[in-house]
Amino acid sequence: MRMDDTRTTPPTRWLVHRTLFGPPRDTEPEDLYCVVDRGVAVVDRDRALVRPHARLSTNTYFGRFPAAYWQRWTTARTVSVEITAAGERGGGGSVALLASDSAGERRVVASARIDAGGPHLVAFKADLDRFADGGALWVEANAGAAELTVDHIRWYVASPTRGHGAAVVICTYNRPDECLATLRALATDTECADLLDEVLVIDQGSEAVCEHSAFADAERALQGKLRYLRQANLGGAGGFTRGLVEAGRDRPVHVLLMDDDIVLEPDTVRRLVAFAEHAASPVLVGGQMLQSLHPRHLHVGAEQTRLPRLGAGHPVPDALRHTDMTRQHQELRVDAEYNAWWACLIPPEVVADVGLPLPVFFQWDDIEYGLRAKRRGYPTVTLPGAGVWHSDFSWRDWDDWPRYFSLRNALIVHALHGDRDLRRTAVWLAGELARYLVSMRYGLAETLVIAVEDFLAGPEVLLDGGAAAADRIRKARAEYAETAVHPSCGAFGHPVVKPDPEPSMPRLVLVKRVVWHVLGISRGAASIRAADARWWHVSLFRTAVVTDPTQSGVRVRQRDLRKASRLVARGVRVLGRLVAEGPRVRRRYLAALPELSGEANWLRLFNGTDEARGE
Repeated sequence: MRMDDTRTTPPTRWLVHRTLFGPPRDTEPEDLYCVVDRGVAVVDRDRALVRPHARLSTNTYFGRFPAAYWQRWTTARTVSVEITAAGERGGGGSVALLASDSAGERRVVASARIDAGGPHLVAFKADLDRFADGGALWVEANAGAAELTVDHIRWYVASPTRGHGAAVVICTYNRPDECLATLRALATDTECADLLDEVLVIDQGSEAVCEHSAFADAERALQGKLRYLRQANLGGAGGFTRGLVEAGRDRPVHVLLMDDDIVLEPDTVRRLVAFAEHAASPVLVGGQMLQSLHPRHLHVGAEQTRLPRLGAGHPVPDALRHTDMTRQHQELRVDAEYNAWWACLIPPEVVADVGLPLPVFFQWDDIEYGLRAKRRGYPTVTLPGAGVWHSDFSWRDWDDWPRYFSLRNALIVHALHGDRDLRRTAVWLAGELARYLVSMRYGLAETLVIAVEDFLAGPEVLLDGGAAAADRIRKARAEYAETAVHPSCGAFGHPVVKPDPEPSMPRLVLVKRVVWHVLGISRGAASIRAADARWWHVSLFRTAVVTDPTQSGVRVRQRDLRKASRLVARGVRVLGRLVAEGPRVRRRYLAALPELSGEANWLRLFNGTDEARGE
């Protein structure tokens, strides 16, 4: 099959997906883009040289076209893929379009011989009609007796679009280097940058991005599309909401919200925007999170909440979690409940109908918005192959001040979208409090108690956007010595003690540990690795030197019955109040939701915080 080598795209079709052979930086894994099943191939970002008798496949995380999702959610009925290929004299080879089904079984959709010479433009078409439960499409190149060059693989659909523009919003706080790296990634990929109406940076930090030496270069590279705004720190919720308010002044735009500390694959921007443009009805489209420290690993394929236990980030049924994506594919189509805002696109119809996020500072703002949108009839699609790299959550310590916002805001979201009765949640929180106390995490117990107290104070706690609460919880936690991280170098010489297996009857063990603490029974002192710092193990010792999950140092936990007794008394009181007052407080949050998430309230918060530039 031969066609003229042309780069002209008729206006009746959309470029929705590019198959690339390598990552945007040398530090990300190449085998997330292509794999050599046989022989040798030499690849760069947009081109692969397949040596004689070798075979290269794009059946990879970024190389696959998510056909099941396009069939389920968009108006596209077919997808076409165009491949530029050239064969050396003495034997060209072949290229093929392959597909999988929901069980992972593969089949050949079409193939073409590549004669010597070229380049040749090969075009394949696939119907999006056999992927209801799962499956994807990808390209395979087989070299003959001579080398085969393959490049410029592009996927097109011809269905109608929604006619919207697109804007990227980056919320940043004291990460100028990381923010500028994302701006450079957008600017240097012209096929991506051309898709955007504008790029907004909402800077809430004291280390201003605009004062960085590389800012002017990034501004020039984006050719007038960069708009930079400074405001007081209103958390992620305030930064992203400012972007939603500012974007699309001239026409309706899809707004792609992105964290400042991600590593961006620029084609993810195209994939998310194209999917939203072709959706049969407006949907939020989320990118998946790959782990920065373990860049082959997917965090969660699609997420859901467990509101009675204030849980988030749980995989939906059949979704992958903490999976090496060079060894496994997400063949089954799964439906997300929400998508975190490390990369999530919100269509203009959703903003117009659902409103703006809640001013909860950060943590659970994205979850609440996704649940609110779903209730209004706008589901979230987490799109496979549309990934960004983001810092590993398992390397963060929950025993830190953000845990306050996680608990308080989860209670707010539960009140708005969960059960009417908070009794189950109170029981779960009581268990958490007991586990914190027996494992000598008194600052974390204080954090829990304050979070519940502030939730019970009602929606007025959100009136300042959250900055005061952040300062207050930091100060409260500083009163507890075990919240401090110490250098691990030689300061503590206790033996490293490995834990026993997880108890089969954890509730009985928890009661036993409480009794031990009251009676002063312990095994002395020990050093404990982060992976072993489970409550039933740490609670055996009088003093525990525990490696922080960040691996930056250690924390020293020491028993203090006086602190524990005081926190037990406060905890019992506040959890009793949660059961008694919960229904009334829930009604107050429901009544306040329209005003809190309204534009007038947000403009009040934004007022007087601006140092705008580039308007």
